[in-house]
Amino acid sequence: MAAAAASIRERQTVALKRMLNFNVPHVKNSTGEPVWKVLIYDRFGQDIISPLLSVKELRDMGITLHLLLHSDRDPIPDVPAVYFVMPTEENIDRMCQDLRNQLYESYYLNFISAISRSKLEDIANAALAASAVTQVAKVFDQYLNFITLEDDMFVLCNQNKELVSYRAINRPDITDTEMETVMDTIVDSLFCFFVTLGAVPIIRCSRGTAAEMVAVKLDKKLRENLRDARNSLFTGDTLGAGQFSFQRPLLVLVDRNIDLATPLHHTWTYQALVHDVLDFHLNRVNLEESSGVENSPAGARPKRKNKKSYDLTPVDKFWQKHKGSPFPEVAESVQQELESYRAQEDEVKRLKSIMGLEGEDEGAISMLSDNTAKLTSAVSSLPELLEKKRLIDLHTNVATAVLEHIKTRKLDVYFEYEEKIMSKTTLDKSLLDIISDPDAGTPEDKMRLFLIYYISTQQAPSEADLEQYKKALTDAGCNLNPLQYIKQWKAFTKMASAPANYGNTTTKPMGLLSRVMNTGSQFVMEGVKNLVLKQQNLPVTRILDNLMEMKSNPETDDYRYFDPKMLRGNDSSVPRNKNPFQEAIVFVVGGGNYIEYQNLVDYIKGKQGKHILYGCSELFNATQFIKQLSQLGQK
Repeated sequence: MAAAAASIRERQTVALKRMLNFNVPHVKNSTGEPVWKVLIYDRFGQDIISPLLSVKELRDMGITLHLLLHSDRDPIPDVPAVYFVMPTEENIDRMCQDLRNQLYESYYLNFISAISRSKLEDIANAALAASAVTQVAKVFDQYLNFITLEDDMFVLCNQNKELVSYRAINRPDITDTEMETVMDTIVDSLFCFFVTLGAVPIIRCSRGTAAEMVAVKLDKKLRENLRDARNSLFTGDTLGAGQFSFQRPLLVLVDRNIDLATPLHHTWTYQALVHDVLDFHLNRVNLEESSGVENSPAGARPKRKNKKSYDLTPVDKFWQKHKGSPFPEVAESVQQELESYRAQEDEVKRLKSIMGLEGEDEGAISMLSDNTAKLTSAVSSLPELLEKKRLIDLHTNVATAVLEHIKTRKLDVYFEYEEKIMSKTTLDKSLLDIISDPDAGTPEDKMRLFLIYYISTQQAPSEADLEQYKKALTDAGCNLNPLQYIKQWKAFTKMASAPANYGNTTTKPMGLLSRVMNTGSQFVMEGVKNLVLKQQNLPVTRILDNLMEMKSNPETDDYRYFDPKMLRGNDSSVPRNKNPFQEAIVFVVGGGNYIEYQNLVDYIKGKQGKHILYGCSELFNATQFIKQLSQLGQK
């Protein structure tokens, strides 16, 4: 983001710090100790805080203990407690119980999303009954019901995400009331997002989709809030500070159904690969490290696998720089970092040994005056070097784990082949061969490949061909349920529109990696293709480009247009404003992925002074998506 613009990540972090500081703006260098306090959150609160604030940062804010609301908590009668929870029945019952049991000195109640009048009265009654009215210091609606993962990426929720999942929205047997609930949940989070951003967007969405329902509801909710001038959340102080003080952002609401191939696609960039093949969520990756049976007596049980988890955060410079790079490039960079670290490490050792030689060697002493300065700098850079070492180890482990998957499952072959299918290039070997090849990938990889082929072809395969594919897939151990669903989906969308076009791109294999092939390298990349990506726009990026740059295109010309600031809500697809937008938020109703996020990031790099945020109702990888499709196909 530009220097002037505060990213959504910063804004949400500032809001959290203000809350932890008893809702008074947090001043950095105020003298004296912070006030020590306890933080009580529910799972929702935990998910919002954990990607943004580390335990150390919490401690700096005076948080000595952070506990889950529904855990057994001992009374700490002389300490204030800050609560950060959703306003649900059970949470409020438990808070009332805390008041009755007089657990803390004072209570600062913060609700992630707005609390209803009746629930507030419940708390007031409990406080009266427990004669704890004076202890309830503040009750705040925080409007923070969304999770920020990157400076320019957010997701609605992690707990109960099945409530707003692709499956939930696309279930054939969903009732109107259930659909309303799903939509209200999504809108509530989006509303919180715009309150935190401090901006009222102009909304565009496709017609006849879940995205349209979200747009209508969000427009209504923003409109009602703006109209209630006294209590409007978009006034004075918040707006001036916003990054959007001059121009309003564009919110493009897209439905997942416009592109089902991308979430199934095998990928080639670092962050998306980590998400695809490892256990990676809310910026934390969990790895199993197999410690073999080394030097143990014969017949001993193999040691159990150690679970390690690493946080991949914006503070990690290597991650920030390379999360969007093609994987071979990442492997090469880790190797370079390692080499430069080793050189520095030797330098420190050398300097130290020189210093220890005092008095024995004329030469050493004559060099002393020159070297003291060098040594002090070496010692002062030691913590920095150790941090560098930690990051190198982390990425060596993560990249090695990813490489294992690429090699055992031939993911480079899948990636290249799918890119060809999606860009309608001629295919060099038949799909059937890959599906039948026992060495290529897991049954799920084969299913993903076939679904992409099925979604992307203009001409659906004939019944006979389809039977042959099905047999091959079944022989390979695939579950055919996802295909059942995609078949219905395709028949249905065929009536609605032509298949999405993925641009014509080719991946150029650059010959196998030269540098990484050195014997000294950590990564044995033999046999893995070094594929280089050409920038191509995925459907979501293309839609954004049309709407942001005000280009006329049949794909987006009939998108509805909402402006919550206009007095009369008029339904039209005629934009009032003819200028291209500088800021845009793309939100995918029905789930998003890191492939699209990366594609948008790459797209906006070429646009001077423009910013994009990517949001989605949930973040899934292909495995999770296939599972949802499979459940839909069982009907």
